[in-house]
Amino acid sequence: MDRDFLIDLFAEFGPVTIRRMFSGFGISADGTNFALALRAGLYFRADEQSIPQFEAEGSRPFQYQTRAKTVTVNSYWQLPARLFDDSEELADWARAALAAAQRAALRKRPKAREAAKPAVRKAAAKKPVAKKKKTIRRVGKAKRARQ
Repeated sequence: MDRDFLIDLFAEFGPVTIRRMFSGFGISADGTNFALALRAGLYFRADEQSIPQFEAEGSRPFQYQTRAKTVTVNSYWQLPARLFDDSEELADWARAALAAAQRAALRKRPKAREAAKPAVRKAAAKKPVAKKKKTIRRVGKAKRARQ
């Protein structure tokens, strides 16, 4: 899939931003990434509300292979092939994917807010700093003779 094909595919949905990502493209709307075009497949963001719809179509979650194992990414599911020919229904699925991505972003946001809050530190009572004792180095007779 190339960039022009993706722009045409999402024409019914509305304007999208397509960025190079991994071995394909990340597709976003309103600053939220909701789809991935990878390995000749299109994957939409899904959550507990939309996964049953993907399962009913026989779709599978995005998977990739590492040297040690196969990793399954349950938050992105492959778009059913029949939707490439139905731009109106594809737009409905894209809206559902965008909504799932926005819900996921809302769940993550409170953690970011907590991290952004300045930490309130209690003023510790200052303890007097003890002065360091001077160490006197004694140089042996042999060292003094060499100097």
